[in-house]
Amino acid sequence: MDITAFPTEDELRATVAPVLGLEPERIEPDASLVLLGLSSLEIMRLVSRWRKAGVPVQFEALVAAPTLSGWLAHFDSLRTSAPTAPGAA
Repeated sequence: MDITAFPTEDELRATVAPVLGLEPERIEPDASLVLLGLSSLEIMRLVSRWRKAGVPVQFEALVAAPTLSGWLAHFDSLRTSAPTAPGAA
């Protein structure tokens, strides 16, 4: 798993903002992305994009916590459970 493919909070904002028609800085970490207008289809498209980049993101986890904070927590849990490369210390 390529942990460099995990998005940061700023990258999440930049990715989601155009879909919502908002400026990235206007999206609060705990604001519901669904209430702001993000659909489940758009979330699935993001999941597909991240999976292609090597991030085993789970659609269900993103839908269950549809905030930047919730998504970052999910990515952090994936990152910490990522196996280390052989020989890495």
